[in-house]
Amino acid sequence: MLNASNEPLSVVAARRGVVLVMRGTADTVAPMGETWRAGSASFEVPAVIRLRRYVPVPYRRAVPLSRRAVFMRDEHRCQYCGRSAENIDHVIPKVQGGQHRWENVVAACRRCNTRKGGRTPAQAGLTLMRKPGEPGRFDWVHVAAGGSPHATWTPFL
Repeated sequence: MLNASNEPLSVVAARRGVVLVMRGTADTVAPMGETWRAGSASFEVPAVIRLRRYVPVPYRRAVPLSRRAVFMRDEHRCQYCGRSAENIDHVIPKVQGGQHRWENVVAACRRCNTRKGGRTPAQAGLTLMRKPGEPGRFDWVHVAAGGSPHATWTPFL
């Protein structure tokens, strides 16, 4: 769902999108290509809707730090060896004063996570493939969508 200013506002279920369009609160910007039928009525399912009135957003939306979000940021790959990740690892372990922040958390496979233990990557002889950091401005959309957003969303991100 886009604000009247065309900036992404939230991810809503298709049913909610249909209701907002039917009420006249929003307009369909991009159709999903599906039609729902109920009795004698049929409804085109929107993939992207834009609100007709601007909704002020007083904060910068951020992706909350969660296991799911870390795996999406790191593309489900171990940041030490590139294999499929199963665990979350603190680059600087908590026992050594590391914090639970975007810049200190990476996805890791079980083997690398066990090998590293309570040590830093340098102490364990491991190298990070890329420096961890906070996701981009609109990456919350990927997390809210549960993976890759619908192809029609790309021009609005």
